[in-house]
Amino acid sequence: MAGERARLTALYGGLLLLAGALLTGVVYLLVKEGLYSSISVAMTTAVPAQRLELPSATPSPLWQEAVPASPGPMPPGVTQGMAVTRTLSDAAESAALERLLTVSLLVLAAYAVLSVVLAWWMAGRVLRPVAVITETARRLSGENLHERIAMGGPPGELKRLADTFDGMLGRMERLVSAQQRFAANAAHELRTPVAVQRAAAEIGLAGDPGPERVARIREKLIEVADSSERTIEGLLLLASCEQGLLERRPVAVHEVAARAAEALAAEAAERGITVSVDTRPLAVFGDAVLLDRMAHNLVANAVRHNVPGGRVAVRTGPGGIEVSNTGPVVPADTVPLLFEPFRRLSARTRAPGEGVGLGLSIVDSIARAHEATATATANAQGGGLTVRVRFRP
Repeated sequence: MAGERARLTALYGGLLLLAGALLTGVVYLLVKEGLYSSISVAMTTAVPAQRLELPSATPSPLWQEAVPASPGPMPPGVTQGMAVTRTLSDAAESAALERLLTVSLLVLAAYAVLSVVLAWWMAGRVLRPVAVITETARRLSGENLHERIAMGGPPGELKRLADTFDGMLGRMERLVSAQQRFAANAAHELRTPVAVQRAAAEIGLAGDPGPERVARIREKLIEVADSSERTIEGLLLLASCEQGLLERRPVAVHEVAARAAEALAAEAAERGITVSVDTRPLAVFGDAVLLDRMAHNLVANAVRHNVPGGRVAVRTGPGGIEVSNTGPVVPADTVPLLFEPFRRLSARTRAPGEGVGLGLSIVDSIARAHEATATATANAQGGGLTVRVRFRP
């Protein structure tokens, strides 16, 4: 920071000194151009040329002699007076210019010192917000990401920089908090199946278990293993989406949505849920596999988090894809949290077919990978959610 302040001081001080030198030079030249004529006019006005002639034997004053009105040579006394006037004017001009140059140089030297001091103070004032930003960034860690610069003052480049830095800190804080919650939830979700498998193996196979008991334990272990596999698959898919898309090609999203609804039609029929599909053409550049997974998760989430005899509506159009369902009433303040990993509206029961809580998280991650936005709204009537994915035009 000291180096930048010194450079700014040199720049500001040099510019101010250059301006002062130019101003001094211009004033000197302008005064020099008109100084002689001004002195000459002043002297001839105050002391007529005839008065400067040395008196002769005649006692009458020379200035009383009349100057001939007709053209012709001037009297000797007038010529001598003009010569004396020129000599005095030159001497006065030289003394005045010398005095002016001396005073100007002294003033310029004082101005130079004052310019450097003012430039150093000005550079410090300008760079003070940068020093605050640097100090804040130096002491930040995972424990104090909540701190902000909160710079006041009128709008300007440095205030915009500080506000941008505060916004970046806010995003980092949310990201770190989300990652911490994700790690804690993932550890919990992966630890629970291991505990269930261990308990089933120790309790179920203790003593002399019969064939039926072994079969039940085997079925339970396979079910827990399948759940763990789905959790790991979801985590891997989330990680791959965060890395961005490796390739893009045109994908007919309306066809993808129709296939997802068709694939889940049997499960919806078992639950007594009616699925309606209204697909208008929608093509985007993206990854066909990820977009297929996104549409499948949207429809599956709407079918599984529903009520018997409920409805699911799948719509696509130029704006994006929208999936709406009936179901339990969702509090408005809970809706944004449903996009976080392992977030559920109700506690997990580990019933057959129950998800692992990564459905909407994967939808949001795939949407961001395609530069789209995923939003959800709690339905005012009939309960349930309306989830929309908007793609950029």
